[in-house]
Amino acid sequence: MKPHIGQRISAQYADLSAQEQRVAAFILDHFDDLAVYSAADLSRLTGVSKSTVSRLFKRLGFESFQAVKRHARELRSQGVPLVTDPGAVAGNGARFKRHHDRERQNLRSALEGLDAPTFEAVVDGLERARRVVLIGFRNSYPLAIHFRQQLIQARDGISLAPEPNQSLAEELVELGTDDLVVLFGFRRRPSGFDALVTELASMPCRVLLIADATAGGFAEQVDWWMECPIDSVSAFDSYASAMSLISLLANGVLHHRLAQGRARIDAVSELYHRLDELSP
Repeated sequence: MKPHIGQRISAQYADLSAQEQRVAAFILDHFDDLAVYSAADLSRLTGVSKSTVSRLFKRLGFESFQAVKRHARELRSQGVPLVTDPGAVAGNGARFKRHHDRERQNLRSALEGLDAPTFEAVVDGLERARRVVLIGFRNSYPLAIHFRQQLIQARDGISLAPEPNQSLAEELVELGTDDLVVLFGFRRRPSGFDALVTELASMPCRVLLIADATAGGFAEQVDWWMECPIDSVSAFDSYASAMSLISLLANGVLHHRLAQGRARIDAVSELYHRLDELSP
């Protein structure tokens, strides 16, 4: 990956003129919402001429400010926390409406992308597997934890890998045809993710990949692929559609084994009570 604009500024800052440094410092201080500003805004807010702003961007390797905005949008598509939609900072409730609209759009896209046969096959796999291993790194880790917490109430044999400060190999080495791996692969994946997918594809277990569109290239290597859009009008990605899918899958598993699942839930609830683990 080429250095982003913040890294380029840091590398060249000492060689910039005083006025260029003023603009550069402003960009670094407002990096998260860089794409919201125009060249005129930067000129006005830093008290320098538009030509100084243009000269700075050319020194940083951008032919125009439009190239800078494209660069910011590319960074955002890779998961870098940047605001690219000016409406994200709008007032008077507008920001909440835009956020709501985008969340609805993401959820609709995720659910409309599911087909009934695939969904039922995944639920059946989650219900019948001898062992279900949930894997998630970075921002995908909380999703894996939550899915485990949902599934473990309906059935046993649910595990999270890797355990804190442990490696994956011990958890995966004995996976067989009766096992299922659920891999969360949302963007800004660790460098070893490609190798992990390749290794899982060579194993006899089945694999479900839940991720955003940036992981689409892995779809042919896994048994099932479910896409959840996470784009947001604000700087940070939203995982609402992924959480909704997790709820849908977990409920599907519970209803597939309703009698056993309800009995397990009741037993867990009774143990909560005896251990005094939950408040009333």
